[in-house]
Amino acid sequence: MSGPFPSLEDLRAGGKLLLARVLSRLETHAGDAETAAFLDRICMSPRAEVVGLTGPPGVGKSSLSDALIKAYRREGKKVGVLAIDPSSALTGGALLGDRTRLKTDPSDENVFVRSMAARDRLGGLSDHAVAAIAVLRAVCDRVIVETVGTGQSEGDLKQAVDTVILCIQPGSGDSLQFMKAGIMELPDVVAVTKADMGVLARRAASDVSGALSLSGGGSRSWQVPVCEVSAATAQGIQELAALTDRHHAHLAESGTLDLRRQHQHAAWFRDMVRTEFGLTGLRLATEEPAGVWMDMAKTAPFTSFASFASDFRRRLG
Repeated sequence: MSGPFPSLEDLRAGGKLLLARVLSRLETHAGDAETAAFLDRICMSPRAEVVGLTGPPGVGKSSLSDALIKAYRREGKKVGVLAIDPSSALTGGALLGDRTRLKTDPSDENVFVRSMAARDRLGGLSDHAVAAIAVLRAVCDRVIVETVGTGQSEGDLKQAVDTVILCIQPGSGDSLQFMKAGIMELPDVVAVTKADMGVLARRAASDVSGALSLSGGGSRSWQVPVCEVSAATAQGIQELAALTDRHHAHLAESGTLDLRRQHQHAAWFRDMVRTEFGLTGLRLATEEPAGVWMDMAKTAPFTSFASFASDFRRRLG
């Protein structure tokens, strides 16, 4: 894609081809001032509810994504999906095959699926993924982010989506491991997958509910619900979609949605600084001068990073 970035109105009306070209340009021209300015404009116009799926490999995240796409499409929603694929620690490459498991209709202009490599984030979200989320949430009605499910992805996901769904598989002992690791403090909704396994699924749901009560998951105003789902039989899928809508409405009505997104923007800025300039750069960004960089980042994370990077390099001579 060449020339200036499209306006938000043109991007929303332009279809999947234009959206794909914009996302590709974000990857190839990540350091451009024009790219940063475009992303900050996009950040200020979120439209979608952004849902993140995390959990161990094999738990059924791709199948659940597929089922949620169908549920949202039945409601007439435009859906964007960002599937994060693991990258090789040796070559840095990725197969980018997650989207091949999604049974979407290629001719449906209201479903857009993009695979993206985790790069060097050990399962977390790369800068390119964060930029893609910013664009998708401005264009679509619902955005689903499916993570690798290893390393720091659970924490990274909290900094990029509105609702975190933690997926747990029956009979795997995951609930105890998650409770020990403190991960149960992160989800907004817990989905016990493969509910068609019957007793095992009900037992897992009970274990998770107990783990949530012990870990203090959720907040005073939002108690994390546990939902049994089966992508194979569609059991619980509509209920899960309704729970994500309910959580988003709760954030909006309580006045915390805008605040959460400002905190996310600041977290994106900090992560970009730490990746590029290490802890020394991060210390400068958060402490000097009087936190001005962090205040700027809440509304303009990408331009703030470009300005900070220029200032940091100037200091280094």
